Amino acid sequence: IMPKYMYSGNYTEKGVAGLLKDGGKARHEEAERSAEAMGGSLEAYYWAYGTMDFLMIVDIPSEAMAIRFSLHVGASGVFNGKLTPLISVEQMESATSTDLPEVRLPGE
Repeated sequence: IMPKYMYSGNYTEKGVAGLLKDGGKARHEEAERSAEAMGGSLEAYYWAYGTMDFLMIVDIPSEAMAIRFSLHVGASGVFNGKLTPLISVEQMESATSTDLPEVRLPGE
């Protein structure tokens, strides 16, 4: 199963100007093209208002590729973004049934 990530963030003034110039369809198509070029796929792409301007759900074949993508976009100056690894139901089920060694927490 390919790792899934949410990339979300806010446009800078430069990014908003680019969005207004190129339009939303062009931005979506570029996100899709980028995901496929990395060997992955774009599952969803949305704009929002409130605490974030946009988010996309993308499958990217490796953590290193996802991190590099996030750094590349961040260095562009058009977005302030956040890369969030997503956890599937199956992954959560596996995690919640995994035994942990005894861990002493601060103050215990």
